Amino acid sequence: MAYGPFAMRDSAQHAPALTPTYKTSVLRSPRNALISIPHSLTEMTAPVFSPAELGPKDDDLILNFAKDGLPVGERIIVHGYVRDEFGRPVPNALVEVWQANASGRYRHKKDTYVGALDPNFGGCGRVLTNKDGYYRYRTIRPGPYPWRNRINEWRPAHIHYAINGDGWAQRLITQMYFEGDTLIPSCPILATVPSDEQRRGLIALEDKPNFIELDSRCYRFDVYLRGRRVTWFENK
Repeated sequence: MAYGPFAMRDSAQHAPALTPTYKTSVLRSPRNALISIPHSLTEMTAPVFSPAELGPKDDDLILNFAKDGLPVGERIIVHGYVRDEFGRPVPNALVEVWQANASGRYRHKKDTYVGALDPNFGGCGRVLTNKDGYYRYRTIRPGPYPWRNRINEWRPAHIHYAINGDGWAQRLITQMYFEGDTLIPSCPILATVPSDEQRRGLIALEDKPNFIELDSRCYRFDVYLRGRRVTWFENK
């Protein structure tokens, strides 16, 4: 187990909150300097999740909403490791994902895109990492979709992630993109990320050795969370 405060966040490594080229950030970003406070028990702890709390199909977005058939689209597997910034595995982390379907449409009442709504695809799932920080889930590759940031602008295909580690200070909300997507270079959201190296870290790489023959392609996506300043120890 681990205990103690987390390393200080390096704000230079994060995208600025106010980025006018990403228009919706203008009205929802803070204008004043953020306040830094010492970590208390609130930040250093988090809920503990049990495999018993997850459904048997939570990690399979192909089956967990299917009613009278299978969802339409390219079947893929996404897997990887959740580690902290010091390279240590984060076991028992809750990895939640949500996404558009193969036509680029979300199952949400406010999504009015003309893409077809797949009756057999819900677009959300969750999985716990194992003792080595490893996770895996199966899904349909999402489609790109238009959005009203600028005229004729399209979002690259992506999957949303929400990750809970062993402290609230580790919670991460991010997005995963796909290697080779030609919409990535023009995405104004990705353009807010400070460096090319960090942008590459948001792109899942095709993992051909783990393709499932006549079934699914596979992508590898590793995630890094904040690490604690103290050394981990084993509580026997």
